[in-house]
Amino acid sequence: MQTIIQHIRDVADFPKPGILFKDLTPLMRNHDALSYACRELVKPFRDAGVTAVLGMEARGFIFGALAAHELGVGFVPLRKPGKLPAATSSVRYDLEYGSAELHMHDDAIGPGDTVLLVDDLMATGGTAAASLELARRAGATIAGCAFVIELDFLGGRAALGDCRVHSLVHY
Repeated sequence: MQTIIQHIRDVADFPKPGILFKDLTPLMRNHDALSYACRELVKPFRDAGVTAVLGMEARGFIFGALAAHELGVGFVPLRKPGKLPAATSSVRYDLEYGSAELHMHDDAIGPGDTVLLVDDLMATGGTAAASLELARRAGATIAGCAFVIELDFLGGRAALGDCRVHSLVHY
């Protein structure tokens, strides 16, 4: 994982004082490191029967779409309110500093699907838990969740219950 770690930049006091932001843009800029990260993200799920990858706005779109390509399946974007053009289902959830809402097209996945949720980073797990709720409501089977970074000290895994979680780098 050293290939990935050396391409993660720490940015102090972003987005607000006291936060040490883990910036993945250097990783995304390096073809070899990005390719390696995407292969490693999906490695444990290659034989899980995944039929779609779900990624939440915004960096989850990048890693999720690449993971879907790596698995040879489609990608489903989970978006903020008002961003998807057809009928959607939504889930509202709490964040450390407020609340948010995610939407998914009603016809994006269904009972015959096995999905993998992919995002760049898991902190408290609230966004991932909300994403899993959308998938479950649609009747999909959950293969697991994959993250480039997991901030272990925030305990996000607890929010995901018994879902299989795979993270490449732990802080």
